[in-house]
This record gives sequence, C-alpha cells and structure tokens, in this order.
Amino acid sequence: MTASAKDWPDSPLDAVDTAFADLTCDPDPLSLDLDPLADQLGDDGGLPGGVIALPALRQWLLEHPRAYTARDVVWRELIRRARLDGPAWVIAAVALAMPALRRYAGRLHTGWAGDAHDLDAEILTGFLTALRDRVDLAKPAPYAALCMAAWRAGHELRQRDGAEAMPVDNLEHVTGPRTPKRPYGHPDLLVRRAVELGIVDSCDEQPYIDVRLGHRAIEPIAARLGVEVDTLRRRVERIDIRIADALAAGMLTEVTSPQVREDLAAAAERRQHIRAARGRTARPAAAQVTLAAA
Repeated sequence: MTASAKDWPDSPLDAVDTAFADLTCDPDPLSLDLDPLADQLGDDGGLPGGVIALPALRQWLLEHPRAYTARDVVWRELIRRARLDGPAWVIAAVALAMPALRRYAGRLHTGWAGDAHDLDAEILTGFLTALRDRVDLAKPAPYAALCMAAWRAGHELRQRDGAEAMPVDNLEHVTGPRTPKRPYGHPDLLVRRAVELGIVDSCDEQPYIDVRLGHRAIEPIAARLGVEVDTLRRRVERIDIRIADALAAGMLTEVTSPQVREDLAAAAERRQHIRAARGRTARPAAAQVTLAAA
C-alpha cells in the first residue's frame, strides 16, 4: 500500500476505496481474466473477454444490472478468490460491492444519532462475514446474499441502539444449511454419536461440523483437505441424508441393538472400500487424501 498513516481515511468504507486504488494502479494492477469463466455463462453473453481491470469490471456490472447469470459467475469467482487467494481479493470483492454498500450506508445513516463510522464498520463487518464463510456458492445470487448480510448488520445495529426502524431492502434471503433441532440435543453431540455408531466416518467429523454446524465456507476446507469442492459438498450432503435417516429411525436418540450396530459397521466398511477404489482410479496413491467417502 502506498497510502501513509497520515493519509489513511477514518471511514472504513473510504479505507477500502483507498486500498483498492493502490491495488489497481500501475505497474501491476489487480485484474481478472474473464475467459475461463465463459463456459459458465450459457446464453447470457455480453461479459467482456480477456483480462479486465477490476474498476472496469465494476463499471460493467453497474451498467448491466440485468445480466444476472454474468453477475453470478463473476461474483462466485470473486468470492472464491477472496476465500483462497489472500487479502487483496477480499479488498477487491468489497470494492466491487462498494456502490451498494454506500447506498445502504446512506439510507441507514438517516435518523442515526451515533457515529457514522460505527455504522459503516458494522455494514462492512456483515459483508466480510458473509464473504468469508456464510455465502454458499452452490446457491444462486451470491452477490444478493452478500448485500443482504451487509444491510442486515447495519440495520441490526440501528435497532440495538434504538434508532427508528427501517424497512429491509428486498434482497434474496439466503437460508443456512439444516442442523438438527431439539429434542435431539446439542448438534455437536449428535454428530459425535453418529461417528461412534459409524453413521459418519471419523475423518469426516470435523469437516462436517465446520461446514454444517460452523457454517464455514466449504472452499478453504476442501483446499486444506486436498479434495474438489464438489466432492466435499456431495460427501456432506450424503452425511445429511444418513443423519436424517438415523434420526427418523431413532438411532441417535435411543439405545441401538447389537444387530443395528453391526449393520452400521458393515455400511461404514463398504464406504471405506468405495473410497479406496475411487482414490486409486482418480489419482496416484501418493496424492490421496485421508477423508472418508460418504
């Protein structure tokens, strides 16, 4: 960064703009190659090709508000990079959403008696929390989900401090993944019992807890485990089904018979054999990752 401490803005949103200006200036401006994204666009053309400077990409998105498919494709890539490729892409993602964040800040500041910078910081925190973990890239409209999180954070600060209530923007609401509800007890304990019974393989326990109960972004978890995101997503979804079936059968809330335990152990062993076979087919043994197949 070239901005000195003396020049650094007090406003959190202004600070992002300053950092973004430094990241996108010569001689090595941060940019995005759009050509690898072309296959995801389908019939929704119009997105420029080749390498594009991020300020120009932001302008294109502003000028094409109804290019929904293109916007989803671009934002999935931005979110993925923000999660995997370091702080520069976090700043870039916030900066590309800045027109919306400024608009929300302007509306929420109306009637606000507190420090405007506190409200800006809350809006930014809501956006960053969603960017880091909450938005599911398998769902549509990731940009709308980010914006909704930013608006909600600012709106909740106003409500906590007794400001006049305001209507929430009509943005897509993104619901989180399902987790077991009472009377099944604390979800962590339920998953632990599922592991003990062989319904969930032990190597899948922590990834499942991180994704489903911790609501963590799946991309960094998959990268850490050395598996494809879609592979890990399918495994988590299959665990969802097995846990739901086990709950319906009373396996996780009642005493299980020796025969049931034997059946579950046999099913777990079959999964291990399938995982091993798939691993040998997919890649050399030296590159295999010890994550149980589901």
